[in-house]
Amino acid sequence: MKIERIETFKAAVPLIKPFKTALRTVVTAETVLVKMTCSEGITGWGEAPPTHVITGDSTSSIEGAIHHVLKPFLIGKDLVNYEGIFQGIQTVLAGNSSAKAAVDIALYDCLAKYSKLPLYQYLGGYRQELETDFTVSVNDVQEMGEDAVSYVQKGFNVLKIKVGLGDSSLDLARVKEIRSRVGQDIKIRLDANQGWKPKEAVKVIRKMEDMGLDIELVEQPVKAHDIEGLKQVTDAVETPIMADESVFTPKQAFDVLKTRSADMINIKLMKAGGIYQASMISRFAEVCGVECMAGSMIETKVGITAAAHFAAAKKNITRFDFDAPLMLAKEIVEGGVKYDGRHMTFSKENGLGITDVWINDGEALSI
Repeated sequence: MKIERIETFKAAVPLIKPFKTALRTVVTAETVLVKMTCSEGITGWGEAPPTHVITGDSTSSIEGAIHHVLKPFLIGKDLVNYEGIFQGIQTVLAGNSSAKAAVDIALYDCLAKYSKLPLYQYLGGYRQELETDFTVSVNDVQEMGEDAVSYVQKGFNVLKIKVGLGDSSLDLARVKEIRSRVGQDIKIRLDANQGWKPKEAVKVIRKMEDMGLDIELVEQPVKAHDIEGLKQVTDAVETPIMADESVFTPKQAFDVLKTRSADMINIKLMKAGGIYQASMISRFAEVCGVECMAGSMIETKVGITAAAHFAAAKKNITRFDFDAPLMLAKEIVEGGVKYDGRHMTFSKENGLGITDVWINDGEALSI
């Protein structure tokens, strides 16, 4: 099964409500979709959203990396020899993790279809359904409280609260307001998106503990490069600390795990460069007895479906942050993972199970 053609398509989908974090505000989900065609008549899909402030990737850099480097490397390759192909994707150019992820996902889609299996079964098939959290964007205290209540009313029982924008005392007020509105039965996890300094993070997390706000975990409280600061926070508080932007590569995961700088790791395909590398991170963490979350950027159902299949296949991925498609004002993907509120299930179709994708001018890119 040889790779014959690789195409890219740009898409932009408005969000229902602006998505705000300590790092950025998103009103439109821009993305690059990849379509890979192989000699056996098998087609695979991939996706790479440009996330400048996290991965450093832009739309133009993603397209350039795919067409000028990854595509020449991949065309004519036989997928039977996939180990060398996946390793080559990582070594043929540095960085560009989102572009690598897009072609990696398309390759796995093709391989699972060739094997006549849904991707989650091809990867290990540990579970058949997931439950996602829902993210509360960072806004003023009142608005965040109202948003949290609306998501709970829609059936979500785990809320991921964005903090880290402005004074940490304001973050404390935000979380206190949300907890008072949703009650104690709803799980609350925080994501500071690198917005605090180490001592500040320790201070505010300890206050939340003393107030009985019952925070499940705090994600990436400090700058991505500050592994010592991350460990300082982890060692000083009772609440579990999760590394996100600090871990892109298996080597970075190894360093965090070796030093016990975090209690958990958030694995994202766009950071890791695809499923192949993400699987290594998952295995490293599992060996160390560390549980992982699988998360995403603001992606369409192509990328989210791939991440969900990956997460469903791995035992030590125990938390799931896949609400991005529910934030989009319209759907451009037919097939893939299915949502029923917080519940996510997979189709019985092989691979990702994606049947059609519509780009901006309404053209259907059928498989």
